[in-house]
Formats: sequence, C-alpha cells, structure tokens
Amino acid sequence: MQPRIRLTREAIAALYGRPLLDLVFEAAAVHRAHHDPAEVQCSQLLSIKTGACPEDCAYCPQSARYDAAVEREELMSVERVLAAARSARRNGADRFCMGAAWREVKDGPEFQRVLEMVRGVKALGLETCVTLGMLQPHQAGALKEAGLDYYNHNLDTSPEFYGEIITTRTYEDRLKTLDAVRAAGIHVCCGGILGMGESREDRIGLLYELARQDPQPESVPINALVAVKGTPLEDQPPLPWDEMLRAVAVARILIPQAKIRLSAGRTTMSDEAQALCFLAGANSIFLGDKLLTTPNPGLDHDGALLQRLGLRAEHGERAVRGGAIPV
Repeated sequence: MQPRIRLTREAIAALYGRPLLDLVFEAAAVHRAHHDPAEVQCSQLLSIKTGACPEDCAYCPQSARYDAAVEREELMSVERVLAAARSARRNGADRFCMGAAWREVKDGPEFQRVLEMVRGVKALGLETCVTLGMLQPHQAGALKEAGLDYYNHNLDTSPEFYGEIITTRTYEDRLKTLDAVRAAGIHVCCGGILGMGESREDRIGLLYELARQDPQPESVPINALVAVKGTPLEDQPPLPWDEMLRAVAVARILIPQAKIRLSAGRTTMSDEAQALCFLAGANSIFLGDKLLTTPNPGLDHDGALLQRLGLRAEHGERAVRGGAIPV
C-alpha cells in the first residue's frame, strides 16, 4: 500500500515540519491501521567479524583509519555464532542479525562460513539477517538459498550530505547492493543515522530516498549517532529527542508496512522519548547490551520499559516466559 502523501521532498518537508503532537497523532493512526500497536519485534545483533574495515565512514569505530578502542577480531566460528543465537532466542529475540566489518563480500571460505551461519540460525527457528557490506547478485542468491530473510544495507544520510561522511563508496554503490538483494528475493533492511552534523533538510532527504525505493524496505532502522572517541564525529552533540521522534513518525507515515526499528542511540534517549517513538510507530528494537561495538540498553531495562508501556514481544512463543521481555 502506498503512503497517504505524495512522495516529493516538498511534501515530506511539510509533513516533517508539522506541529509535533499533530505529526505523532497521524503517525500513530497509520501505525494502528497496519500493525498491532502492542507488539514489538525484538532482534539481537552480533558482530561476527570486528574491526579493521578499510572504509572511512566517519561514524564508525571499526574503521582501520581511526584510533578507536575497538579490538580487531577475525570471523567467528559457526559454533560460537549459533551459541549466541540460542541465547538470543531464550531472551526473547525472534530475529538474529549478524554483522561483519567488511567493505564487500568476497567469495571464498569466509563467505561459505557465513552461509553456514545463516543455515544454522534459520534452523533454530529465528529470522535471519546479515550486514556484510557491498554484495554481488550471485552472492545475494547464495544467501537466499541458505535461508536469509533480511539483508541490512543503510543509506546512512541524504545524497547531498553523504560525501561529508563517506568517501570510499558511493551512494550508487549502496543502491546497487539493494537492487541485488531485492532481485534475489531477500527482504531489505535499510535506514540511516541521524545526528552526524546533517541539516534537517538532509534528514528529510534521507526519508525521501528510503520511501521512494520500489518496493519499499520491509525494515527501516532509525539510528541516532553514538559519538565514539577516536572517530571524526566524536564531538558531535546528542541528537535532540524531538528530531528522532519526527523521523520515526515520518518514516511510519511514508512506509506504513515496514518495521520501523528504533536502533542505535537508545542509551541517550529517556524512557519517555522512547515511549513517544513507540506511539509514533516504532515497533522493533535490538535486545542486548551491545550493538556491534556500541552500547545498548540492557535486557532487564528494555523488559521493564516494555512492561510499563504494555508492549510485548511480537513472537512471544519464542521467548522464555518469566524472562525479562514480556510475551
């Protein structure tokens, strides 16, 4: 189903600039028309290969170009990954995401190991997601055959601001990878990062680019920058909570069918701000105390917050009853 406004930057700018409570009210109505407002899809993210990435993404402590306190780790064994996936399932996750700090996927033994990881996680009854960098069509096909449900590849920001953040790959490179993912029949997880020094117009531009994809992404992570010491963005101030809320609300209105994922940066958000984001249409979070290499609210904190808000894990039968996450 198409969104209820014209997909032009001008129309999206007008939507983004509406009085905040009016915007949240409309987004909440769209959310309830397409989703159960009491359900939150819970995922867990594991860094399966950490650090030493050759890219220069200014926000990322895993870049080999920056002096961030991230210890390099080679690609994990299949056994360690599956043990982590079992733990995630016990804690209430229904999607398990695996991230490797690669510029691009390369054919060979390591990619074959990732395929084995995907097959193993799928056999546990979990949805599978990976983020591995740029991808060729035949590699997307292999991932699909292994049982991959989602491939994450973010646009990060607007095309106009993109060059201020990354120079080692182009916006077009990202779009080509998304094309390969869709052609293979894999669901797309695609979003961006707010608070990197971009303007409000750039946030509008990112939302425009996400919404005009055809088909639209099935999963849209909205991240707030985690400013890590040693990266070029270490001194960026925290994103104002109302800008995060506006982005979530506009994403829900523009991409009504998607899971809108409240992702990185939740540790700097108050419980009240997160509650407003859930009201405005966010219906997916990451569990655990770490997202790749940056902090995330702990399981007990998230469980208590969801309980207070009357929210529950989307697939409660996969969670352990009596655990931290309500089912």
